[in-house]
Amino acid sequence: MKSGIYGLVIAAFCAVPAIGQDLTVDRGDVLACFGNTPIGAIYPDCLGDAANACQDQDGGSTTIGITECIMAETAVWDDMLNEEYTRLQRNFSARGWADGAVTNEELKVALRDAQRAWIAYRDADCGLRYKVWEGGTIRGIVAANCELTMTASRALDLRDMDRP
Repeated sequence: MKSGIYGLVIAAFCAVPAIGQDLTVDRGDVLACFGNTPIGAIYPDCLGDAANACQDQDGGSTTIGITECIMAETAVWDDMLNEEYTRLQRNFSARGWADGAVTNEELKVALRDAQRAWIAYRDADCGLRYKVWEGGTIRGIVAANCELTMTASRALDLRDMDRP
């Protein structure tokens, strides 16, 4: 469920010479954060830890580096969000809910529509934050952090949606 904010942030830095570093996060750390977050929690204490560790790499402490590190962690959360969305679609296909009051197909369509609306909201909200800070170098960090927070929260929400 990649969004336009990545393009917005990257476009903002197109005029800046490339740093030359390939900043990465430890995927295992993000997966552990996801897995260790209790059911019902929407903002894990470990959110952003992988991006913070990434900032210790060469070039990671610059404005562009910080943004790249946040976006790298977001990409892992986005992968998990997509996995949870697909899992829910399969679960909704496999069984009905509410004693047949709702069909499997209705659940799948409702999930799809909700996800599309959520993506539009996330993009608009993070785009607003980027716009608020237009003219400042912090805008890329603010927008990237918005997307990280919202993506992680949505991944956890989808994970927990069909669990008691």
